[in-house]
Amino acid sequence: MTKRKKAVFNWSGGKDSSLALFKILQEDQFEVVSLLTTINEETHTSSIHSIPLVLLKKQAERVGIPLYTVSLSRDHISYETGMTKAIEHFKIKGIKHFIFGDIFLADVKSYRESKLNPLGIEVIEPLWGLSSTEVMHEFLKSGIQSKIIVTQADKLGREFIGKEINQDFLNSIPHGIDMCGENGEYHTISYGGGPFHTKLDFEIKKINKISYTFKMDDGELKEFEYWQADLSNP
Repeated sequence: MTKRKKAVFNWSGGKDSSLALFKILQEDQFEVVSLLTTINEETHTSSIHSIPLVLLKKQAERVGIPLYTVSLSRDHISYETGMTKAIEHFKIKGIKHFIFGDIFLADVKSYRESKLNPLGIEVIEPLWGLSSTEVMHEFLKSGIQSKIIVTQADKLGREFIGKEINQDFLNSIPHGIDMCGENGEYHTISYGGGPFHTKLDFEIKKINKISYTFKMDDGELKEFEYWQADLSNP
């Protein structure tokens, strides 16, 4: 029997992350010793999906893998420092593989490799190279349960918050929207099926409209608006 390699799984709490983790656990080539999530130090929610830390911990409990968090400032200036500390923490434990749930954004994968490879960490991407159609087919087949909790407001309206990721959702998305939300159109929370041993309960308390200003590659500052669910643990 081949000895499994120890790895850290970079956990967003959403559908692609859940599917990638499920595939890794099924293939049994890696021993996932920890989930790793970046947390906004002001809001105590995950950086992209805005899942409250209490729910992230409950996800980890239901998956059966410990959660390790990296706190980030709102402007993400502390990202590299926090991730470097995390890598040092896990390298001491003999871990040389970090797993991600990316699909086809080449610049994201290249960025991860440029930062992690020099530190002796190999990037593993179990969904890489699949089309959105293929990923969604695998997701629906997996039985993972996920709901939309964030949408880019000019792409998907407020009415999509709370929608289950299923065939009805696929039938309802507007033309030009990536069905997996790989271009940032939407983000999700997973709460059952797949890698989860038991279902996670949560509630959408309210839906907020928020805006962020991002610096584009050409230096231009551009504002984006989002619909975002305010989640709680009942």
